[in-house]
Amino acid sequence: MGIIRLPSMISGVKQFHKLHSVLTRNHSISDVPKGHFAVYVGETEKKRYVVPIAYLNHASFQELLRKAEEEFGFQHPMGGLTLPCNEDAFFHLTSRLNTTL
Repeated sequence: MGIIRLPSMISGVKQFHKLHSVLTRNHSISDVPKGHFAVYVGETEKKRYVVPIAYLNHASFQELLRKAEEEFGFQHPMGGLTLPCNEDAFFHLTSRLNTTL
């Protein structure tokens, strides 16, 4: 059984609340199932993916969120969270995270 560190969990929750306010302000999120959020990934053409909120508990995804904040702030051009990575890196990360869920 893994140990969940409270500070990193709180940080993830705060980032989610900021993300949620951006999404609800700019676009409808009715097509995103409860417990998930939409992200946009890609270097030239951005593709939309829906991922579980549980990803916010993982350090590797939190690092990607920090990079997104540094690059875009909380004003994302696609109206949702844009992650600064290519699709291959995103698939690699999410496949690793899916094995731990």
